[in-house]
Amino acid sequence: MFLLVGLGNPGIRYAHTRHNAGFWVIDELAFRGGAKFKDIKFNAFITETVLAGENVLLAKPLTFMNRSGLAVRALLEHFPLGIEDLLVIYDDMDLPPGRLRLRPKGGSGGHKGMASIIAQLGSEDFSRLRLGVGRGSGDFQDEADFLLTPLTPEEKEQMHDLVLTAADAVEVFLAGGAEEAMNRYNAAPREQD
Repeated sequence: MFLLVGLGNPGIRYAHTRHNAGFWVIDELAFRGGAKFKDIKFNAFITETVLAGENVLLAKPLTFMNRSGLAVRALLEHFPLGIEDLLVIYDDMDLPPGRLRLRPKGGSGGHKGMASIIAQLGSEDFSRLRLGVGRGSGDFQDEADFLLTPLTPEEKEQMHDLVLTAADAVEVFLAGGAEEAMNRYNAAPREQD
């Protein structure tokens, strides 16, 4: 079994913001697996399903972004899972909009949700899928304003495409491993003709 965790903030106020990109990928994976989020356990919405022939536990922490590690640690402790079974999906300002980057381990890159998970687990050795949201046009006073501002209609369309591609990448990760998914999805997207 794999634990797939999407990072975001609970509540309607944050539902349509860039910081919830991880939640959106988990929602797409739940849809593909015919699963619904009915249970709240260990400070997270959770559901189980099968994707790419693998049993998976999908989770959306309810601890708010900066405390995501509390939910992730509790889930790993309760279910018979090791850190090698974990994939965390989250937004990343250091990647241009529309880009994906899968890695089998690494630091937080300044992302507070990832910093919380690393601190709670005492390790950086778990897989992560970063979703590029960029840094905006300079109209925002700080990073939090940019991440927590609702998307424009054009940005929603681009994010929708990114979420679908990210869900595809997760399924390749489950079926063929991190290296195959990295080879297929870490390259820059091709320009449309």
